[in-house]
Amino acid sequence: MTILKKLLIAASIAAVCSTGSLAAEVTSKFVAISKGVKSIDMELNDEKFTIMRNQTAGNKISPLYETTNRGMPQPMSLGKDVETLGELEFIDYMKKAQTDETIAIIDSRKPGWFDKLRIPGAVNVPFTNFDEKETAIEMMEDEMGVVQKEDGTLDFSKAKTLALYCNGYWCGQTPGMVARAKYSLLNMGYPASKIKYYRGGMQAWTSLGFTVVGTGK
Repeated sequence: MTILKKLLIAASIAAVCSTGSLAAEVTSKFVAISKGVKSIDMELNDEKFTIMRNQTAGNKISPLYETTNRGMPQPMSLGKDVETLGELEFIDYMKKAQTDETIAIIDSRKPGWFDKLRIPGAVNVPFTNFDEKETAIEMMEDEMGVVQKEDGTLDFSKAKTLALYCNGYWCGQTPGMVARAKYSLLNMGYPASKIKYYRGGMQAWTSLGFTVVGTGK
């Protein structure tokens, strides 16, 4: 066998190996949550689920969020010391809430929206409850760790850290609950530092193909 022929055979073998390695890399690719993370298993509020992005090529956003004729864009911040979250930060609060009872993941939309499509593990506390003082206090006692004293004053010393969301950038439901309703969280004295606002909400969550539950209609 000539030296030239040996070199050609060696080159062919190297090409095949290289191609095989590349193919393995291509087939192992996935739509990531963050670098190297495809999915996160969780158990929150008696729900077991896996957070991941839809891996189907060509997957489209839910019809519930495909139209653009929506409400007005909401501000990036709902007030001093109220933190605005992105998806990764919101997911981090979800992870922590699994073992930390001082964190609550709250969907502030009306029950109809909650039933249609929601982020798994969230608790529904409709923003409409904050139009009246009695229902606002009831919601804060039931879901947020607030205590009403005998003299009627509210004790926020054990108030939970809230990660809230609604329909998205154009939705005023979480902003209403936090700052705009007559008996909003801030108006009632809830510590601003314990309020986290996921501004992107369902619009952003579904546009990224994250796991959702509900009827979809």
